Amino acid sequence: MALVNEHFLKLPGSYLFSDIAKKVNSFRITHPKQDVIRLGIGDVTRPLPPVCIQAMHKAVEEMTDEKSFHGYGPEQGYEFLSEAIVKNDYLPRGIHLSTSEVFINDGAKSDTGNIGDILRHDNSVGVTDPIYPVYIDSNVMCGRAGVLEEDGRWSNVTYMPCTAENNFIPEIPNKRIDIIYLCYPNNPTGTTLTKHELKKWVDYALANDTLILFDAAYEAFITEDDVPHSIYEIKGAKKCAIEFRSFSKTAGFTGVRCGYTIVPKELTAATLTGERIPLNKLWNRRQCTKFNGASYITQRAAEAIYTPEGKQQVRENIDYYMTNARTMREGLEAAGLKVYGGVNAPYIWLKTPDGISSWRFFEQMLYEANVVGTPGVGFGPSGEGYIRLTAFGSHENCQEAMRRIRQWLK
Repeated sequence: MALVNEHFLKLPGSYLFSDIAKKVNSFRITHPKQDVIRLGIGDVTRPLPPVCIQAMHKAVEEMTDEKSFHGYGPEQGYEFLSEAIVKNDYLPRGIHLSTSEVFINDGAKSDTGNIGDILRHDNSVGVTDPIYPVYIDSNVMCGRAGVLEEDGRWSNVTYMPCTAENNFIPEIPNKRIDIIYLCYPNNPTGTTLTKHELKKWVDYALANDTLILFDAAYEAFITEDDVPHSIYEIKGAKKCAIEFRSFSKTAGFTGVRCGYTIVPKELTAATLTGERIPLNKLWNRRQCTKFNGASYITQRAAEAIYTPEGKQQVRENIDYYMTNARTMREGLEAAGLKVYGGVNAPYIWLKTPDGISSWRFFEQMLYEANVVGTPGVGFGPSGEGYIRLTAFGSHENCQEAMRRIRQWLK
C-alpha cells in the first residue's frame, strides 16, 4: 500500500488564513447586513500597471502566429527578463550578477517553500519570530522542524524573538545554525534592519558557514536611506545568501504570479564528506526537473515593469499603498494604540491593548468594528498580543476602517 508523508500530519489542521476566512464567513452569515472591511490578507487591490496589460496583449497576439508562437520556455526564465532584473534591480546598487544567477518563478512563496529540496533534511534551522508561516511549514513537511511543542514552537527550530522589547531586532545566535531565514522589510511586523544590523548577520553566516535565505519581497516599499534593498549590498553576502523577490505586491502580480530568486555562483554548501557543492547548479537541476517556468505572457508583463513608463506606474501603486499605511498609522495612534511598521513596508503591526490575546482582539475588532486583521500569534509565539493590518485596500476603506476602530475604542 502507499504510505503518506507523515510529516504532513504534524502540521496544524489548517493554514492561518484559512482559519481567518472561516471566522469571517461565519460572521457574514450571522450578520448579512454588516459591511466588513478586510485588512488581513496581504492581497493587492490596485489594477495591473497599464504597461503590463499592453505587454500581455502583445504577447497573446504573438501566440496567434506560427512564427512568433512560444511553447515551452527555459525553466530558469527568459533571458530578456533576467537581463532587465540584473540591469535595473542590482547594477544601480553596485551589485554585479550574471543572468544565470537569476531564476524566474511563479511567485516568491513557491521558491521560499521549495528551496529546502536542495538541502539535507537534518540541517538546523533558525527563524526570526514572528515569521511568515511558509518558512516553518515547508520545513515541517520535510521533517526538518521536529515536533510541535506545547508553547507553539517546533523542537528543531531556533526562534529569535523580534518584539518591541528589542526594537524588533533579533539577536545574533550564540550557537551555530545551518540555515537562517531573514525577511526584510519584515512580514508581518513591517520593520527593517539597517545596513549595520544586516552586516552582523552576513558576518555571522560567513564565520559559521551558515546559509541565509533572505526574503526581500517588500524591498520596493523602503523609504529610508540606511535600509538595504538587497542583502548583496553587504560585502561577502554572495558567499552565504540566497535572495527571493516578488512582483506580487510591487506590480500587483498576486493573481498573475511572477517573481525571482538569486542564487550566486560562488555560494556553496557541503556534503557529509566536506565536498563543497555550488547551490546554483543544484537549484538549476531542481528547477529543470520540477518546474516548467513562468509563462511567456507573464514574463513579458514583468519585463514591462522595467520600462520608464512601467517604473512610474509601479511607483504610483506603491505610493498609493504607502499613503494607506500612513493613514492607518496616524489613525491607530490617534486611537491610543501602539503601532509599528508602515514606514518601509505596507504592514502595520498593532499591539493589542490591555494584554488582550491576538485572537480575542481579532474577534472583537471583527464583531464590534467590522474590520478584519490577522492575529499575530499566527505568525509565531512572539506574535502573541499583536495584530497585523495590511495597507493594500482602497483609500476609502482604510479611512473608514480607522474611523470605525477609533469609534469602537472610545
